[in-house]
Amino acid sequence: MLSKVLIIEDELSLQETLRLNLELEGYDVDVLSSGIHALEHIRSFSPDLILLDIMLPGMSGTDIYQQLSKEQIRTPVIFLTAKNDVKDKIEGLKLGADDYITKPFDLEELLLRINIVLKRNRSDKAPAVNDVFSFGGCEINFLTFEVKTISGNRETISKREIALLRLLVEHANNVVSRDEILEKIWTKDENPSSRTIDNFILNFRKWFEKNPREPIHFQSIRGVGYKFIPGH
Repeated sequence: MLSKVLIIEDELSLQETLRLNLELEGYDVDVLSSGIHALEHIRSFSPDLILLDIMLPGMSGTDIYQQLSKEQIRTPVIFLTAKNDVKDKIEGLKLGADDYITKPFDLEELLLRINIVLKRNRSDKAPAVNDVFSFGGCEINFLTFEVKTISGNRETISKREIALLRLLVEHANNVVSRDEILEKIWTKDENPSSRTIDNFILNFRKWFEKNPREPIHFQSIRGVGYKFIPGH
């Protein structure tokens, strides 16, 4: 079955170049020139990957991405933008995008990035989260709030800690931004600090890492958020 790629790009010459080259690479390609009907089209086309220009007429690429996140649509996204600024890249990654490439870009590089993101999404898809999840000799029971630590001890942890563990496990091998964690784990009326999240992660490392100072499973991505890697 061909991988489906949706290109949302208002520069028509670039749009056509991308479409042609992706079709030559064997992808099933569809295109849009604005953000106005993008969400409806994404729902109907169900792409495996979206190439999403940030500066779009009608609705910006970042607004589209944020709406997809709210609707729990987890299609991989590579942002395309003419902005060549580190702050813009960090902002795109904070939102949770899988990759980010600035125009003008090398076509071969983009094709490689697309291939990498699609492969990663297929092979590293988050495991189905059952009532009990095991990894690296450890165990999490999402029903009883009990964990089996790397040392073999069993501890009962808080509801919020379990919620954060579930969020990270559901997004295994992908970065979860601090903003998403705050949005998903706390209500708008609450005002947790970033330090609260840091303390949770420190606890996870204490429970599940052989060497908490050199974590394998619970990794910090500076300036963005955290990544859970199940390993073996």
